[in-house]
Amino acid sequence: MFNNSAKIMFFFILMMGTLITVSSNSWLGAWMGLEINLLAFIPLMNNNNLMSTEASLKYFLTQAMASAILLFAIMMSYLNNSPIMQETMVYNDIIITSSLLLKSGAAPFHFWFPNVMEGLSWMNALTLMTWQKIAPLMLISYMNQNNFIILVIIFSTIAGSLGGLNQTSLRKLMAFSSINHLGWMLAAMQASESMWFIYFSFYSFLSVSLIIMFNSFKMYHMNQLFNSFFNCKMLKFMLFLNLLSLGGLPPFIGFLPKWLVIQLLVTKTQYILMTLMTTMTLITLFFYLRLCFAAFMLNYFENNWTINMFNNNNSHKIMLTLSFISTFSLILVSLVYLFL
Repeated sequence: MFNNSAKIMFFFILMMGTLITVSSNSWLGAWMGLEINLLAFIPLMNNNNLMSTEASLKYFLTQAMASAILLFAIMMSYLNNSPIMQETMVYNDIIITSSLLLKSGAAPFHFWFPNVMEGLSWMNALTLMTWQKIAPLMLISYMNQNNFIILVIIFSTIAGSLGGLNQTSLRKLMAFSSINHLGWMLAAMQASESMWFIYFSFYSFLSVSLIIMFNSFKMYHMNQLFNSFFNCKMLKFMLFLNLLSLGGLPPFIGFLPKWLVIQLLVTKTQYILMTLMTTMTLITLFFYLRLCFAAFMLNYFENNWTINMFNNNNSHKIMLTLSFISTFSLILVSLVYLFL
């Protein structure tokens, strides 16, 4: 990602754009921060190949359209004192929320997200899945569109779970997983002001620990998982436990934020929404489990003179540490809670 000093500069500008949006006290300032963020991310996406160039163009056109709609809605909101505009103001908040949902890649505005992810390197994909969602989600949390957001939550959880069923590309799999998790973040936002950021933090940590592994071993498709890690079975084991943790399987740390959101939704008496989200998440867990079973149980060749690379490679130790935290933290936290 950081091939030269220019990319480091663009990365800091990208971070600055998000911070401007988050700390802005006007819609125009927030829009300006989003534009700075967008224009800094485009050079980072381009890795001098056709796939990344196509992905950056798709991303730019989609985000530019969302920014134009957002700016139009902001200008409309400044005219709210005019008696002619009073009737249209009912829809103005929905337009603002829709443009921000388009920027973050929530369903039914997710048409661009898997295609853009497919053309990116793993580090750029990680930025798109985590950092690029902070500013739009923060602005969405300012809006009061409960009924509309509930529809988006339902669409996102359904599209994220069903869309990942027939994927063989790991980047598209992570993209649909991200759409599903975005639905959970929006549900957490409806239930509590700060809960969505807690969920986002857990999701970001799990994504980092997975994508560091994918990037280290240059994995982009499912069949590469079946033929990898001949030299260290522990890494293979930890990779798939990370996947299950991201899916929200109970013994792992990925279950904790889902547990908190389910508890909040139950206290808000949103039983139907909670049931639907949990059911759709079980579908995502199904394709993660299918992936893990195939990788562990498929017969493949193995040389008798394999060298144990784990003892000699520090990056493997870092990956194992991250995986251990994401896998067993919930059990450790529960034990501490019991003894205290």
